[in-house]
Amino acid sequence: MSMRGVERVFAVPRIRLAEWLIEEAESLPDLSTTLAEVQQDDVLEWDELWFFVLKKSNKRWIWLALCRRTRQIVACVVGDRSEETCRRLWAHIPDSYRDCQSFSDFWDAYQKVFPEKTHHSVGKDSGETNHIERWNNTLRQRLGRFVRRTLSFSKSDYFHEIVLRIFIFRYNLLKLQAISQF
Repeated sequence: MSMRGVERVFAVPRIRLAEWLIEEAESLPDLSTTLAEVQQDDVLEWDELWFFVLKKSNKRWIWLALCRRTRQIVACVVGDRSEETCRRLWAHIPDSYRDCQSFSDFWDAYQKVFPEKTHHSVGKDSGETNHIERWNNTLRQRLGRFVRRTLSFSKSDYFHEIVLRIFIFRYNLLKLQAISQF
């Protein structure tokens, strides 16, 4: 639901809703605290997902790393589709996950940034990036601002990143609970 929708349904002033979102996002610990313990055979899947802020010509990209076994988002950065943003993503990967085998599409930045020893570029038909592609669909289904053709869109990068951070944090915690039950 959009912020304006929440505002109308719950009769909450927009400024209070914005303050709550900011407080919630600032109180979240580092994403690595939501991750299950890495195992030797864990595999990472990498992908990027575009969205826009205010108008479609203001494209932004979410760069993601997902652990195939746990289905948790290991790292996430928002930026353009450059090698520098890919380097920022690599910098956010916890040390314990850096030696995992990993798969991505053929985007040049991945090959320039990730170690050749563990990284493999593959086509979508290989099935090696199915889980991250599925996660992208989940994100687009659950958060209207990520749908390509929608009336819900972000007006600021800041709030877009806050909503994304809260969503990923809660998503990872749910996955961690599911893993812990076994």
